[in-house]
Amino acid sequence: MRYQSTRGNSPQQSFLEILLGGLAPDGGLYLPVEYPQVSPAQLDSWRSLSYADLAYEVLSLYCDDIPEEDLRALLRKTYTEQVYCNGRKADNAKDISPLHWLGEEGGTRLGLLSLSNGPTLAFKDMAMQLLGNLFEYALRRSGQKLNILGATSGDTGSAAEYAMRGKEGVNVFMLSPRGKMSAFQSAQMYSLQDPNIFNLAVAGVFDDCQDIVKAVSNDHAFKAKYRIGTVNSINWGRVVAQVVYYFQGYLLATQSSSEKVSFTVPSGNFGNICAGHIARMMGLPIAHLVAATNENDVLNEFFTTGVYRARKSAETLHTSSPSMDISKASNFERFVFDLVGKDGAQTAAMFKQVDTAGGFDISQEVIFQEMGQYGFQSGRSTHQNRLDTIRNVDQQYNIMIDTHTADGVKVARDYLEPGIPMIVLETALPIKFEETIEIALGRPAECPEAFKDIKSKPQWVENIDADVNQVKTFLATHLD
Repeated sequence: MRYQSTRGNSPQQSFLEILLGGLAPDGGLYLPVEYPQVSPAQLDSWRSLSYADLAYEVLSLYCDDIPEEDLRALLRKTYTEQVYCNGRKADNAKDISPLHWLGEEGGTRLGLLSLSNGPTLAFKDMAMQLLGNLFEYALRRSGQKLNILGATSGDTGSAAEYAMRGKEGVNVFMLSPRGKMSAFQSAQMYSLQDPNIFNLAVAGVFDDCQDIVKAVSNDHAFKAKYRIGTVNSINWGRVVAQVVYYFQGYLLATQSSSEKVSFTVPSGNFGNICAGHIARMMGLPIAHLVAATNENDVLNEFFTTGVYRARKSAETLHTSSPSMDISKASNFERFVFDLVGKDGAQTAAMFKQVDTAGGFDISQEVIFQEMGQYGFQSGRSTHQNRLDTIRNVDQQYNIMIDTHTADGVKVARDYLEPGIPMIVLETALPIKFEETIEIALGRPAECPEAFKDIKSKPQWVENIDADVNQVKTFLATHLD
């Protein structure tokens, strides 16, 4: 399997060659030259597999430079009931990402795909735990070290740090927007005392953090000197690992591959739903992929109008679903590359417009009229919507959901189709956003025992301006 840049001006590489690097040299994102296809018979043959073995069947199509025995071992080491149980016993914990049906609504079944069973209680663990093991494997083979520079709006940071802590040959430098995460999210990250973990709180919003990561990645000399890699969803390893749970959700929801399902995905940076797009391109029978945004509705605006308008930092709202407070969706470029027929030059020109003019408009172009073939729909949720949805799901189904999952359920209900199950991708456990849960329900969220005292632990974080040179200086100081 060879990988190409979405901007068409970088040499093709293998999976292990792109795993540690993040952005392509031309500033684009990597995608496979072609998506491997999964036949209906092949899909049905996977129904009895464990999550780890299902992951092998999917990922082996993309990682053909990792020997079969090694890849199977990495996946079976990663996806265990012990890692994905939150310290709680459950009848379906062996599924790793269990499917919970809420009930019948709009003539169809509405369900939640549980993705928050990992060590940091959020869906990012599903891919990040594997990425940590893949990084360690690749570095050991090459005898190299890696310094990860990442950006987080809340959940990526803790998932990356918990996955990489103690890993041989890896340091993590994580940028987060100062004062913009929940108290629980901040405590998860800042309370870690491992010598290979560094937290930097940036005076700005997530997009400022993400822009710094991209700027450092595009300084090829600095990146090479300090062996800089990424764990954000611009890293292909993150995205392809997330493809697996779409197959898992589909297989748990259906009896045969003749059936279709739809997925609703709370979406900010477009990484999670991009994995669904890839699964659909591989042949998974997905009727629709519904992008659920919060008040920062850049993606909803694009899918409904054809206008992609990235917001500036000052225009990015701080909401009660803060992990989606993103106004410049990095992974969106991967979909646009497919939308324009894998034309790297056109993709590069469109995203140059984002940098120079703040966005682009395809509303009058043929590709906008043809976009329906990709199955995307979208909707927007507000603070009041998520409070109402949290209350409703609690009262109707006796299930407590977090704020981002509430955005997903709210928007999913707008797109229910009789006979086509709708699966909402759960984002995190409610405890991560306990302040809003208490407002909505008047009672605290349940907290797993391992995190009871998380906010009382000593915290270490370095405050820093939204300045790429300050970040480079910090990195150089700690790595020279």
